[in-house]
Formats: sequence, C-alpha cells, structure tokens
Amino acid sequence: MKKLAESIIHQTGFQPNSPNLIYRANKISNVKKWFWGFFIFLIIFLFLPWTQNISTSGTVTTLYQDQRPQELNSVIPGRITKWWVKEGDFVNKGDTILELADVKDDYLDTNLVKRTEAQLEAKEQKIIFYNEKINAIVNQIDAIENGRDLKLKSLENKLEQFKRKLVSDSAEVVAAEMENNIANQQLIRGKQMFAQGVIPLTELEKRTAQHNKTMAVFTEKQQKYLNTKQDLIITKLEMNSVQQDAADKIFKSKSEIAISKSEIATTDGDVAKNQNQLSNYITRGKQRWLIAPQSGQIIKAKKSGINEIVKEGEMIVEIVPNKVNYAVELFVEPMDLILINIGQPVRLIFDGFPAIVFSGWPRNSYGTFVGRVVAIESNRNENGKFRILAVPDVNEKPWPLELKLGAGVKGFALLKNVQIWYELWRQINGFPPDYYKPVNTSENTDSKKK
Repeated sequence: MKKLAESIIHQTGFQPNSPNLIYRANKISNVKKWFWGFFIFLIIFLFLPWTQNISTSGTVTTLYQDQRPQELNSVIPGRITKWWVKEGDFVNKGDTILELADVKDDYLDTNLVKRTEAQLEAKEQKIIFYNEKINAIVNQIDAIENGRDLKLKSLENKLEQFKRKLVSDSAEVVAAEMENNIANQQLIRGKQMFAQGVIPLTELEKRTAQHNKTMAVFTEKQQKYLNTKQDLIITKLEMNSVQQDAADKIFKSKSEIAISKSEIATTDGDVAKNQNQLSNYITRGKQRWLIAPQSGQIIKAKKSGINEIVKEGEMIVEIVPNKVNYAVELFVEPMDLILINIGQPVRLIFDGFPAIVFSGWPRNSYGTFVGRVVAIESNRNENGKFRILAVPDVNEKPWPLELKLGAGVKGFALLKNVQIWYELWRQINGFPPDYYKPVNTSENTDSKKK
C-alpha cells in the first residue's frame, strides 16, 4: 500500500499531508505521561481530607410552642353571626376574627348580666340588713345587762336594808319578850298576893292589863320580825328572778344573733354563687368574639358562612405567627443516633434555595447554611427514626428570612475529618462513620485561661 502511494506521488508529483497525519511511527507518544500524571493525581486525591457526615431530611420548625401554627377553637357553642377576616389575612394580636351568638336557652336573655347584678345587689343588701340587726341585738343585750345590773344593785341595797331591819326587829322581839316575861312574873305574884289578900283587885287587874299589853307588844314585834324576814326572802327571790329574766332575754337575743349569722352565711354563699354566675356570664359574653391571641396569618378556616353552628372546643381557624425563631427538625436513623451530639454542626439545604453541595467538603459548598444541634429526643418517632432539633449558628451566615414553617430541609451532620481513601474503604466495607466526641471550644478556652 505504501509502495502504491509512492508510485502515485512519483507519477503526479503531488505531495499530500495525509500520510504524515495517518502514519505516526516516527512520532513520540504522551500516553505514559498522562497515565503517570493521572496516577499521581489520584494518589494525592486519596490523601485529601474528607468530612464524614450523616445525611438526613426534615422540615423547618421552631423551638417555641407559642410560635408554631396554632388552632383557634370555640370556647362556647354558638352560631356564627359575622366574619371579620378571611383566609390569608394578616391580623394583629387582639383583632376580632369571628363573632358568635349563644344558642343555649340559659344565655339567650339579653339583660342576663344586669338581672344577675340586681340579684347580687339584693343579696348584698340582705347581708347589710342582717349585720344591722345583729348590731341592734348586741346593743339590746347591753341594755338588758345594764338594766339587770342596776336593778340588782337596787335589790342589793334593799336586801341590806332588810338585813339591818331584821337585826333591829330581832332586838325588839328580845326586849318585848323580856318585858312580857317580867309582866308574866308580876301577874303570877299578883295573883298569889291577891289570894293572900296582900293587894287589892285593882292592882291585880292592873297587872293583868300590863301583862296583856306586853304580850300584845311581844306578838307585834314577833310578827314584825317575821315580816322583815319574809321581805328579805322575797328580795332574794326577786334578785334571782331579775337575773333569770335577764338571762332569758339575753339567751333569746343571742339566739336571734345566731339565726342572723346563719342567714348571713347562707346569703354569703348565695352572693358568692351570684358573683360566680356574674363573672361566668361576663366572661362568656366576651367569649362570643374569637380574638387573635397573637399576630399572624389566618389559614385553614374549618367553618364558613353565616348561622353555622360550632360546638364547644371545635376548631374554627388556624393562625401562623408572624415572628418566628426558626429551627429545623431532622430525623436520624437509630444506627446513626450515637454519632449525634449536642452542639454538633449541621449543614442545611432549604427547599427553594439553590445550592451546590460537596458533602465531604462543606466549606466548598454553595447555598448551604450552618446549624447547631440543641436537642436530641430520647424516644423514637412514628417513622422509626429519632428527631433532633437544630438552630442557626450565630457565628455563621444567617438563615434566609423567607423561610416558612413546614418547608422541607436536607441536613448533613458533620462528623470526623478523615482522608478520602479511608472514607472509600469504609463505604466499600459498609462500616459506619467513626464514633467520636466533638471538642467543646468554650471548655478549651476556659481551661487555657486557667
């Protein structure tokens, strides 16, 4: 073939470049250089650092319960009378979302609060009346005791008078008795002397009259003494009667006080009951308006229209708060849970935000964000994985402001730094990542200061 080509060239005198391009027998080959270059590059590449990681997925959430989507439920059963917002509206804390009307017979009276206030006022006036009655009875008891004391003092004085009079009457009785005895002796001697004829009949009659007179005086003194003694006993009985009458009146008054206090206690119970009812009525009246507990967006309205009935505790709408401190929840396989520690960094990719990821070289990735693990749940989730929570790292690039609760996120929990050949060997053999404890930089700093 070569000879044929040379003969053609000799006959025509034409010198083409094609043979020079086709036949490279005299050319030097660079394959060996490329081979050794690639081999050296591969060796160098295998000794480059690689960050072991655990790939997870989850959603955007928040650590604080009051910043998560919140259901707004009806506290009372009622009938919808007016909507003040619609789905998608943003509301401020305290804004009215919905107005209800009561459907129970016990609360249909439009003047229910005023009538309950009137009942409460009547009960309170009744308590005031009973207190005034008790004060009047106490004053009455004081008057009875004062009257009893005055009367007892008067009777005690009278009793002392009768005692002194009794002593005087007793002395008069003794004197009259002595005079009567003397007159009796004189009469006996006069009778003897008259029988002997010593004294005349007139003298005997005189002595007889004197005896009768002294006897009458003695009898009078005895009667007077007995009367005084009887007056003394009557005075003592009168004193007992005064004390008994006063005690009966005081007992009756105290009984009325006890009855009044019992009525006050019963009325106090009624007042407390009415106050409770009034407070319940006022609070229930306020529950007719569904108020936004915080600023946010209204979503997921379960009820619509007017005059629709809602039950007690039934969800009406859901509100998503405006101000949220974002976090992410990631779900880790039980086998990898031992590799996760509090404070460990994680690289995050949020749905909707473009990213170029080199999982082994997190610093060379683009569009990723850094988080720190703050919580690891001890109980397995329904999906068979364990839930971890991560928050933004304040020392790194802040997370996007456009994040929404529930948005998807992919995470890479960064582990130990190893060489690529070791990571390939581990992956080929199916070994888990190396277990290690990350060094706490704050603790190291404190130890250095010490």
